[in-house]
Amino acid sequence: MKMPAWMRIGLLVSLLAGCAPPAAAPPQAALPAPEPLDQAVLEAGNAVFATVAAGGAQTVVIDPLINGITGEQSAGTRELAAQLVDLARSKYPNLSIQPFSAGTVASARLVMVGTFTPVDAHNQTTGPRDAYRFCLVLLDLKSGKVVAKRVVFALPQGIDATPTRSFADSPAWTDDPGIRSYIAACQSVKVGDPIPAAYLNGILTAAMLNQAIEAYDAGNYPQALELYSAARGTPAGDQLRTYNGLYLSHARLGHREPTIAAFGDVVDFGLRNNRLAVKLLFRPASTALAGEPLGVGTYDMWLRQIADRTGRSHACLQVTGHTSASGSPALNERLSVLRAEYVKARLEQDSPALKGRLVAAGFGAREALVGTGADNAADALDRRVEFKVVPSCA
Repeated sequence: MKMPAWMRIGLLVSLLAGCAPPAAAPPQAALPAPEPLDQAVLEAGNAVFATVAAGGAQTVVIDPLINGITGEQSAGTRELAAQLVDLARSKYPNLSIQPFSAGTVASARLVMVGTFTPVDAHNQTTGPRDAYRFCLVLLDLKSGKVVAKRVVFALPQGIDATPTRSFADSPAWTDDPGIRSYIAACQSVKVGDPIPAAYLNGILTAAMLNQAIEAYDAGNYPQALELYSAARGTPAGDQLRTYNGLYLSHARLGHREPTIAAFGDVVDFGLRNNRLAVKLLFRPASTALAGEPLGVGTYDMWLRQIADRTGRSHACLQVTGHTSASGSPALNERLSVLRAEYVKARLEQDSPALKGRLVAAGFGAREALVGTGADNAADALDRRVEFKVVPSCA
């Protein structure tokens, strides 16, 4: 039977389309030239403050600036905030800059948020980090709108990325919804947009957690425990900062059983969110664990709790080793696999029921969260062991 003309034409078009080479990916735009840090801070601060300075006397509350990937506060982000406060006081005297607390948030109209994110030459959070992307946003709680925003790029020299005490001491990390809402309120909005609802709904809890973090960093562990406990009782209190803080406060106060239970809550939160990165730090080029944070036997307790809680959940887990960006990529890749296999064996030893439900993998430095290759407290999260819930135990 002769094929109709329209069918022959359609077949020819399909064949030609199948033979056509794939479209080239659009080239990635290069970064604007990064500025010295002080200059970048002035540019961003002036752009944001000037937007509201003409409106008379107003109070601005600064929700502490964070790393735009990890959500951690650092010595660098705190220094940025201090520079912004100095700028407002010297150049915009009608703006009263207040600390972030439940009381100030309840009475203030304007809240500032900011992320400070290491990026490569194409503004990506992978590969070598060549600059910091500084996003600064002003939110109007009365109108529910974003009223000012500025993004600048700063040179990395002179920036101390070491996490502040509570974040450095925290045993675990995950892609926490509470932190994601903060990052979205800065990075995913433009002027005139509504403030993301998740950020607004959690702002009072975030203020309570900030007060708890400040108390812990100052060594006032009873007050920190009280504040973390209060935050946990709020609707938005189910977040990793809460559980990490309760664990740290109990541990510092020598509360043995509550400390163990609190770390179990950390693990449960990670399993509910299908991801938990734990700071199981190893000796250089080794599978032997190094040091014992917050007391002797900590790592053993962590591994027992991970094994126990995973066993109860009947979940299948991928245990993944990660390394920092320094050193040989091939060696890092192999080392990360060996470390994951070591942790997998320890978990199976603690809970034989996990045999057949764990898979070991290693990514070297390919999924670095910080990526600076500093090999110190600043990039401890890059040397993590990560536990991810997977759909199949195969």
